[in-house]
Amino acid sequence: MPTADVLIYTRTAGYRHDSIPDGATALTELARDLGRAAEATEDPGVFTPDRLAGCAAVVLLSTTGNVLTPEGRSAFEAYLRGGGALLAVHAAANAEPDWPFYGELLGTRFDGHPEIQPGVVLVDGHDHPATAPLPARWAWTDEWYNFTSDPRGTDRRGTGSPGASESGGVRVLARADESTYRGGTHGDDHPLVWCREIDRGRMFFTALGHASETYRDPAFRAHLSGALSWLTS
Repeated sequence: MPTADVLIYTRTAGYRHDSIPDGATALTELARDLGRAAEATEDPGVFTPDRLAGCAAVVLLSTTGNVLTPEGRSAFEAYLRGGGALLAVHAAANAEPDWPFYGELLGTRFDGHPEIQPGVVLVDGHDHPATAPLPARWAWTDEWYNFTSDPRGTDRRGTGSPGASESGGVRVLARADESTYRGGTHGDDHPLVWCREIDRGRMFFTALGHASETYRDPAFRAHLSGALSWLTS
């Protein structure tokens, strides 16, 4: 079978979200709508230089724990630095906890969440295809992830064009309004969605996507589709 244009990786070595099958189905459909084939797999053996060379993007869909082999890590890092693309969704923030490159790529690590509850997402980057379809204040229900640090690091400069290598390499596109739910730990600036470039490659992360019904929501599907479009353009 030929290598898929979009590789959706769903292996878990920790908590496993019930929404993974629905997420894989949605991402396969969204890739198809963009004119790309997709394959969902839990086989770490797909992370080889030859296989990744044919991928327009790799999706880590709520992966948790150490899900790559040492050889897979090396191949994946080379792929991303050489012009590949990564869409990291929800619990992918809790993947590969002892791989420094992945932590530096994301810019932070998962640090728990409160109970699932409604709140508001503040959308800042309406010039990015992943957030252009969303309202400025987006009523949403999710786990509202907290992180160990601001992914932008100590550099707090402005945003600029989508994917620009600035603000420590990270551009935050959407934040949580902590006044609308309980359990946030970041205060007035709580990043939820961000993107960055790394060498010749690109990375996009969304902390949203806990529940199965999320992947049938038109706004969230537009969010993911825009992310895939940016990553594969």
